[in-house]
Amino acid sequence: MNSSPPPPPATGHRTPSHGLHHRPAVLVTGAGGPAGIAVIRRLMALGHRVVAVDADSAATGAALATAGFTVPRADHVRFVDALIGVAVEHDVDALIGTVAEELPALAAGADRLRAAGVATWLPETASVEVCCDKAAFARAMRGADVAHPATTDTATGLVSVPGPWVVKPRAGRGSRGVQLLDSRAAVVDALHRDPSLIAQTRLTGREFTADTLVARDGELLTVVPRWREETKAGISVKGSTFDSVAVTDVVAGALAAVRLTGPANVQGFVGDDGRATVVEINPRFSGGLPLTLAAGADVVSAHLAGIRHPDAPLPHLWFTPGVRMRRYFAEVFTDADGVPVPDPSAVLAVGSTDRAGDEVPA
Repeated sequence: MNSSPPPPPATGHRTPSHGLHHRPAVLVTGAGGPAGIAVIRRLMALGHRVVAVDADSAATGAALATAGFTVPRADHVRFVDALIGVAVEHDVDALIGTVAEELPALAAGADRLRAAGVATWLPETASVEVCCDKAAFARAMRGADVAHPATTDTATGLVSVPGPWVVKPRAGRGSRGVQLLDSRAAVVDALHRDPSLIAQTRLTGREFTADTLVARDGELLTVVPRWREETKAGISVKGSTFDSVAVTDVVAGALAAVRLTGPANVQGFVGDDGRATVVEINPRFSGGLPLTLAAGADVVSAHLAGIRHPDAPLPHLWFTPGVRMRRYFAEVFTDADGVPVPDPSAVLAVGSTDRAGDEVPA
């Protein structure tokens, strides 16, 4: 007899799906993050039924999807149970995870998800763990001779890491906990006070992110580099795509070194001498994904095809260099029951005013 407590119920809203109930749905996790929202918006634009889930009951992506639900965090013992419950109720046949920290839990539950009719494409847990541990990632890059900043997780190792330095948590996302330090004594003090930190040589040059997709057999299907021209809280808000053999080569080497498959975003710098260096890999779609999609590389559709048809070959994806993105705030509105409330600005047409802000006559 199973004495485990019942799984926490998934709570959320249902949005009319306009006659699409006969089509299987896609379950997207991490509906509150920029990557999850980007995936949800792309799938909805293509006419898919999308069920969005997040541990945050106010996740924005839940309001953008066909249906949205609140589920436990990935470290909860009933996380996978809650996903299966939502999936069965809403005829889900594919799952896309957009949170790196959830991937090990999803991989552990992949057989149960498959038994419930939900297909997945998840990277090896060992690959995810290396990507999520900046010290382990540095060792992997060094072992594969991939350009990467000198790194240490101990004060004694700082002798081989030239300054100036960037000190940051060995596990974490965005710019959380990042310190830019110019004094060796300050770095040593930081490492002594918090053993979870690492120190790296601070790179100079232009910062890039490359959105990538690697087939299940390890074939690199696309690398879409984009300049991170302006960021806020670690998320790109202005950027442009570009083509670079040096970036493509170093990105390919880094992905091969960690044996990652599926979607990923690789971050790094291009120095004044044109040399490209990788800083980290996030084993998931990126927050800047909309720019890659706008440039023509539909990595979301290709990834979904690879989930639903794991033995079918996937195409190489091309993109247009020079596509620019400028990101702005947008809002969604719901009432107390989660029912959508009309956007008061939705009727305004882009370009209805001239550059000086005057109304353009009809």
